[in-house]
Amino acid sequence: MKVVIPLAGFGKRLRPHTYTKPKPLISVAGKPVLGHILDKLIGLDIEEIIFIIGYLGDQISDYVTANYDFPARYIEQEELLGQAHAIHLANEHVSGPVLIVFVDTLFDTDLSRLSGVSSDGVIYVKEVEDPRRFGVVITEKGFITKLVEKPPTPVSNLAVIGLYYVKDSRLMMECLAELMRRDIKTKGEYFLADALQLMIDRGSRFEARSVEVWEDCGKPETVLHTNRYLLEHGGAQQIETRNSVLIPPVYIEETAVIQDSVVGPYVSVAGEASIVRSIIRDSIINERAQIEDATLSQSLIGEDAYVRGSFQRLNVGDSSQVVLGSADE
Repeated sequence: MKVVIPLAGFGKRLRPHTYTKPKPLISVAGKPVLGHILDKLIGLDIEEIIFIIGYLGDQISDYVTANYDFPARYIEQEELLGQAHAIHLANEHVSGPVLIVFVDTLFDTDLSRLSGVSSDGVIYVKEVEDPRRFGVVITEKGFITKLVEKPPTPVSNLAVIGLYYVKDSRLMMECLAELMRRDIKTKGEYFLADALQLMIDRGSRFEARSVEVWEDCGKPETVLHTNRYLLEHGGAQQIETRNSVLIPPVYIEETAVIQDSVVGPYVSVAGEASIVRSIIRDSIINERAQIEDATLSQSLIGEDAYVRGSFQRLNVGDSSQVVLGSADE
């Protein structure tokens, strides 16, 4: 089985952090989002993972090479024309079954069960209260009859989570090419859902499999929500601190320094970061960030950032400095 992971987008909703790193390398619970995804693939019979990269793509290849031993290929998407266009760039390199994984979201499902699929493929879904923000599927007798991208009027509560298994990748590539040839766009972009609909119209039978866990990593508030979930479900780690209190669950790298502070709950602190005389909750502090005399909640602090003063909520990019008042005031 081949795996295609499109990750060429700019991640505009996560700026300023995505000015200096690609969105898949944003950390939650002590590990980049991409790392959590790749961990789900360990143990599967994978011939190759094809990463569709773009802006700052060299950081993606460096991270994968340093941390995983999957056979990997990197293809640059020079024009951001949509999901379908990105996946079609792998046309020359796939045949047979293919697993497509988008990295906006984290999921929990048993992918080893794909070896027993008797239909033409699986589209993973989750029931949601408000389906208007998502692509959804309509099913009949256990199979998908229609995919609808972000319907203004709810037609189904089964939201597509961004995980697809397609047995006949050659037919999929044909339908992707047809989609672009016919210029079938949704909101100005070529979407995978429209190509899969072409496959269904040709007779392909896709199952809808529900997942229990689907955590979004597309914008600051959902990144923090995902961080909370992962810390509650096995992602916590504590270290020895100096005159400080840790309120679980937290993830603190061994090389971080916590002094005269209260940290937690739901805080992730990366390596070589330091927190001094501060109170931090529900936040993510990245590598080598320095926090002094601050009160933070629901904050994302980038690598090498320096924060000093009394704040409540911050979204600070890499190598930034934020100072309010002085320690003597």
